[in-house]
Amino acid sequence: MHRRVHGLYLDHHGWLQGWLRRRLGDRERAADIAQDTFLRLLTSGRLPASGEGRSYLAQIARNLVVDQWRRQRIEQAYLDSLAALPERETPSLETRAMIVETLMQIDTMLDGMPGKVREAFLLSQLEGLTYAQIAERLQVSVSSVQKYMLRAIQACYQVLYAE
Repeated sequence: MHRRVHGLYLDHHGWLQGWLRRRLGDRERAADIAQDTFLRLLTSGRLPASGEGRSYLAQIARNLVVDQWRRQRIEQAYLDSLAALPERETPSLETRAMIVETLMQIDTMLDGMPGKVREAFLLSQLEGLTYAQIAERLQVSVSSVQKYMLRAIQACYQVLYAE
């Protein structure tokens, strides 16, 4: 496997880096994402079919760009909320990093939930609605809300105990 990844690297790294540079307009960021693409390929254990190397690498790179954009968006929202705090209540850099990582896990978890499951979970947790109120809002039965919440709680459990 390492030999095939090495071959893909030799054949496509320069192309991928140039492709990313044209899309991102940033040479250093393009280089970082190109390296991360091959790292992801290596750690996934999945290799593209013969002749599909560029499209496979481009898809991994696109996903990494989206992940990076999402992380930046979450991090900026968190930093904006910190700016409103008095200086003495501002968390340390280490605590900030842990919070951003946790927010990323939550975002990924929520993004992986089906729409109604996510909506029921957020209505329950953020707005404090009862299952009956959620059922009314989503126009489903209370038993459906119970099933949605069970799926959401299972997703939370997996994030907490997956490691």
